[in-house]
Amino acid sequence: MGKIRRLVLDTLKPHDPNIIDMASRLSDLEGISAVNISIYEMDRKVENAKITIEGDSVSYQRVAAIIEELGGAIHSIDEAVAGKEIIDDAATPQG
Repeated sequence: MGKIRRLVLDTLKPHDPNIIDMASRLSDLEGISAVNISIYEMDRKVENAKITIEGDSVSYQRVAAIIEELGGAIHSIDEAVAGKEIIDDAATPQG
């Protein structure tokens, strides 16, 4: 089975911990080489965050466990890339 190289997750998280601490915790997981977290919506109690994770062997189960441990929830998996290398979406013409 091919290894997961990139995950893009739509998540809901509390304000605390902040995205610096969350990114640091996620990047400590084995097989992860980079984590990017962007907040795209915020209200009084929670933040909606896009989390992009890349590495040689990303474990969705371990990532989900850390997010839940930090009080967050995964709304959706918006992108998953597996295989020997990472490829980006090819542009397709829209009619």
